[in-house]
Amino acid sequence: MSLFKRISLCILPLLFINILFLTVLIPSSIIANANEREPSKAAIVIDDFGGYTGGVEKFLHSNIPITVAIMPFLEGSTEQAKLAHELGFEIIIHMPLEPKKGKRSWLGPLPITSDLDTEEVKRRVRKAIEDVPHARGLNNHMGSKIVGNERIVRAILEVAKEHNLYIIDSATSGDSVVGKIAEELDIPFAVRDTFLDDSYSSRDHVYKQMLALCDLAKERGQAIAIGHVGVKGMDTFNGINDALPHFEKNNVLIVPASHLIKTKIEENPDSFWQNKEGDYLDD
Repeated sequence: MSLFKRISLCILPLLFINILFLTVLIPSSIIANANEREPSKAAIVIDDFGGYTGGVEKFLHSNIPITVAIMPFLEGSTEQAKLAHELGFEIIIHMPLEPKKGKRSWLGPLPITSDLDTEEVKRRVRKAIEDVPHARGLNNHMGSKIVGNERIVRAILEVAKEHNLYIIDSATSGDSVVGKIAEELDIPFAVRDTFLDDSYSSRDHVYKQMLALCDLAKERGQAIAIGHVGVKGMDTFNGINDALPHFEKNNVLIVPASHLIKTKIEENPDSFWQNKEGDYLDD
């Protein structure tokens, strides 16, 4: 036998033992971490709770951790806020603000309008907070005429700060100063990225918007969408529900909005969607 073959026969077993040693000891700390990917997150805010319209019951008795945005001063506002809180949902106030176009009736009772003085604006926001118990944040219902008005926005946000509420700008106008004033007042805030529905959208439309939301969350790490209960509320619920397997497959978690906003509201936000016994809530 040649010297080369003798050396090869001696070295090869040693190489095999070394490779085996490395594959046994190292994977638990390196290979496992390489295969684990931090999930992206998406928040779904559902506006227009407070009435007894399409989708309200379905959303409240589902296990989808939506953020429940309740319009104040409606027949079911306080009752739905209490129920949503008991069921483990995060609640925000869906504050009605005057739009540039639209019917006054769309705003409901005690909206924020451009003819109000500063103290009346603050009074109405405080009353809204009383009417929607357990609220952790606030977003705007309509409001294209108001969100660009620095005096009124400042009054709204000063009251929000008094009550440690975070703000979501529904982005109904490109002239919005909500973000600017929120930063100035050091209030946690975010801006809506996309809408899931409109007055005419179908279940399939909402499903496609959910897929787009999933893609956006994967691209950015997080994203916020807004949908609605109401006349087309069941289409919104069904479209969202249809897309849940796609979110799971793509490792995108649906979380309450506060999880995507730098806020001290939740010391341990990953356990928010649990009951007092630590079990995840469901139907």
